[in-house]
Amino acid sequence: MLNEIQKQILKEVADLHGVPAGAYNIRANGESAGRNTTANIDIVTKEDGSGIDINIRPGTKNESVHIPVVLSESGLSEVVYNDFYVGEDSDVVIVAGCGIHNTGSEDSRHDGVHTFHIGKNARIKYVEKHYGEGDGMGKRILNPVTEIYLEEGAYAEMEMVQIKGVDSTVRTTKAVLAAGATLLVHERLMTHGEQTAVSDYVTELNGDGASTDIVSRSVARDRSVQHFNSRIVGNAACSGHTACDAIIMDEAKVIAVPALDANNVNAALIHEAAIGKIAGEQLIKLMTLGLTEQEAEEKIVAGFLK
Repeated sequence: MLNEIQKQILKEVADLHGVPAGAYNIRANGESAGRNTTANIDIVTKEDGSGIDINIRPGTKNESVHIPVVLSESGLSEVVYNDFYVGEDSDVVIVAGCGIHNTGSEDSRHDGVHTFHIGKNARIKYVEKHYGEGDGMGKRILNPVTEIYLEEGAYAEMEMVQIKGVDSTVRTTKAVLAAGATLLVHERLMTHGEQTAVSDYVTELNGDGASTDIVSRSVARDRSVQHFNSRIVGNAACSGHTACDAIIMDEAKVIAVPALDANNVNAALIHEAAIGKIAGEQLIKLMTLGLTEQEAEEKIVAGFLK
């Protein structure tokens, strides 16, 4: 049974105000807090107890599975391995995410290792949100690892969001695409205080017609530090694009390293990176409408990360 703090965190990371419809597995402080399966989506605990397997039957349409994690105990540290097997010709939404409420003096940490096997012509939308809160001295640490393997004609859209409260994160993502497969990644990130955030993406386009678009939008405030590394490897007649667009404020630092490996004469790969402060004319325009400078900054940041 979730307490009120855990319910609030669940709302932040998974937009849940209660028990979700469809399949779900809710994890709280290292233990199962609820599970439901459907005729088409089965969730099974791994034999060694280290995580779960999510099995989605071929042809499953218009269904969802929620697998949020909540930590509200200071000093708790865990690594969880979740494997998704998405059957051919299915079309599903997967909502993950982790929220940490830490009011103690010890660090709280969750490392979620997610591996996706996306069957031929299957489609998924994957939403992963990270959130931290609490006034304790202990850090809130999240280090997600995502591996995604797309078979022929498969499609994956991934929304990665971290807007508040996470002291340290290293996000590692590896993707391997077969012929005709598509991967879209939209990352939204904000750091503040002394926070650090590293995003590492490696995408291999191994089949003709494979394509990817990996875009990060971030805001770095105070003395926080961000690293964005994105490498696309084109091994076939494929197309790939990666971009980092960052606003830097105060004494923050942002390092963007896009990389392209073209190993086929028909690999069309593009990278972009733009880092800068908020434009003065944007602030002035909003301030003429009656906003203070701080209110204008907040409005611009919110619009940028929307």
